Amino acid sequence: MAVEGGMKCVKFLLYVLLLAFCAFAVGLIAVGIGAQLVLNQTITPGATPGSLLPVVIIAVGAFLFLVAFVGCCGACKENYCLMITFAIFLSLIMLVEVAAAIAGYVFRDKVISEFNKDFRQQMQNYPKNNHTALVLDRMQEDFKCCGAANYTDWEKILIVTKRVPDSCCVNVTQGCGINFNVKDIHTEGCVDKIGVWLRSKMLVVAAAALGIAFVEVLGIIFACCLVKSIRSGYEVM
Repeated sequence: MAVEGGMKCVKFLLYVLLLAFCAFAVGLIAVGIGAQLVLNQTITPGATPGSLLPVVIIAVGAFLFLVAFVGCCGACKENYCLMITFAIFLSLIMLVEVAAAIAGYVFRDKVISEFNKDFRQQMQNYPKNNHTALVLDRMQEDFKCCGAANYTDWEKILIVTKRVPDSCCVNVTQGCGINFNVKDIHTEGCVDKIGVWLRSKMLVVAAAALGIAFVEVLGIIFACCLVKSIRSGYEVM
């Protein structure tokens, strides 16, 4: 039995929200992949709270897309079981997203601590590993920084007096890091600069997750209204 009256409006709004959920899902997957790529370049891979967050974001995005598809099928066919399943799974996703947002905020300093430790470890490998050297050079050029705390950190690594990687220079040229003048290099450390950048990105992700959770609450309400209408139709029949 087809829904009537105000439920048609609710059903239409639910379709709009389902399209929004699909867009959110794709966005979450993209953000998760981007965050994972960034963390892979800045933090040694491992099962830590900070490094697991992108995986959780990607998983939630993929599951949200699947749940939105179930909801679309349920609304189209006005199927009671599918709509109940949609409402339950959407509630679970909302709880996971809120938990992930809170975890992202709580563990933001932990991520910076891991980054500081791993950056210093990678500095030790700079003279021995070309890949590590390329990664650190890229980071120092992009963020206009030098060393972990400041440029003097390289004195213990490169041993040579008055020597920093060329990527520390304001104007990068071959050999510019040898016998440098302080005014010609970036003196600020990378940990603080990249730490500020990482915190801002994590706050954006947390805020986005909370925003999506609010929209999902509307989806749950509309789904429950539609379920009630479908059930009433079954009882009439």
